[in-house]
Amino acid sequence: ESVKQAMIFAAGLGTRLKPLTDTMPKALVKVGGEPLIDRIINRLLVSGYDRFVVNVHHFASQIVNHVRMQDYGSQVLFSDESDMLLETGGGLKKAAPLFDTDSPILIHNVDILDNVDYEWFSQQHLEQEDAVLLVSRRQTKRYLLFDNAMRLMGWKNIETGEVKSPYEYVRRTGLSQHGEELNMFAFSGIHSFSPRLFPLMDRFPDKFSIIDFYLSVCHRAKIVGLVKDDLRMIDVGKIDSLDAAADFIRNRY
Repeated sequence: ESVKQAMIFAAGLGTRLKPLTDTMPKALVKVGGEPLIDRIINRLLVSGYDRFVVNVHHFASQIVNHVRMQDYGSQVLFSDESDMLLETGGGLKKAAPLFDTDSPILIHNVDILDNVDYEWFSQQHLEQEDAVLLVSRRQTKRYLLFDNAMRLMGWKNIETGEVKSPYEYVRRTGLSQHGEELNMFAFSGIHSFSPRLFPLMDRFPDKFSIIDFYLSVCHRAKIVGLVKDDLRMIDVGKIDSLDAAADFIRNRY
């Protein structure tokens, strides 16, 4: 039986959650009476996840000490970014040695609450796919661009018109090779990453965004979008969202 593994990004400074985060890391901020990190890990445990890697930076020892006292503590490994925050791509690259090389890695931010069924999501990552990005139709300024087979083709900022893509024709026209509109979806920040992509990160610096990585390799790796139409999520990044987050939890199921 293969490992079901996840990376929880918990290294952020949580500056928008001040004054709470003047004395504690974002991961230990409580919503509905439960610290965010316990909430996400407990949800994943129910879906059969059995290995967790947590990156830490701000008040790192508080997170480590807290996790070690939990029932799930033995299943968690830590990637220490105390020296420097590495962003999503760099954080994943640094943590690479801590993962099993044969199983996809679910990637999730510690401060996002959502209504995703993680058992379902893990089954959507097919053997031949290198990464699966959970997307939705919500309105935003920045969209990922996909062809009709839902392969990642690029990224577009609809306010500035900027396009990023490894495909010259997409950069030039914002359209597919045959002049068709590409499908625009908003990235949720939740994705499943195959460890076989790690070697492609060798030429990247210590600090980089995972989306920039995907956009630079999507022409030679199979990176696909998965649409969840009824996706609901809340970013617990700001003090004024804590009450809304508690309501979200009460009403999610």
